[in-house]
Amino acid sequence: MKVVVSSTGTDLTSQVDPRFGRCPYFLIVDTDSMAYEAIPNSALGAAHGAGIQATQLVVSTGVKTVLTGQVGPNAFHALSASQMQVLTGVSGTVGEAVERFKKGEFEATRRPTVGGHFGTGGRGGGSGAGQGRGGRRPT
Repeated sequence: MKVVVSSTGTDLTSQVDPRFGRCPYFLIVDTDSMAYEAIPNSALGAAHGAGIQATQLVVSTGVKTVLTGQVGPNAFHALSASQMQVLTGVSGTVGEAVERFKKGEFEATRRPTVGGHFGTGGRGGGSGAGQGRGGRRPT
C-alpha cells in the first residue's frame, strides 16, 4: 500500500509538515518496502487555493491515503470528494509516521481540523477580519 505524507523535506528523516496545502513536499511511501518518492508541492506559494491545488496533485498520484498534521476546509472537502482517506494529527519524521500508520495508530479525519488559510502567516483563518463593512447584518 502507498500513502502520501506532507513533508518538510525529501526523505524519510524529514519532519511531517503540519500544513497539507502549503507543505514543501509530498512523500509517496510504499508501506511494505518503505521505498519513497518526493514530489515538490507546486501549490506551496499559491496566493489562493493552495489546498485545492495540493489535492489535485495528490489525487494525480493515485494514492488513496494522506497523512498530515492539519487539513483546512477546502482541501478536506476536495480530498473527501476524491475518495481519499485523510489522517491528521500526524507528527515526527515521515518514516516514524508511516510506521505508526502501519500499527493503526491514526483514525480517519471526519472534518477539517483548521480554518481556511492555515499556515499563510496569519492571513484569514476565520478571524472575522473585515466582516461587517458595507454589508448587511445577518438576520
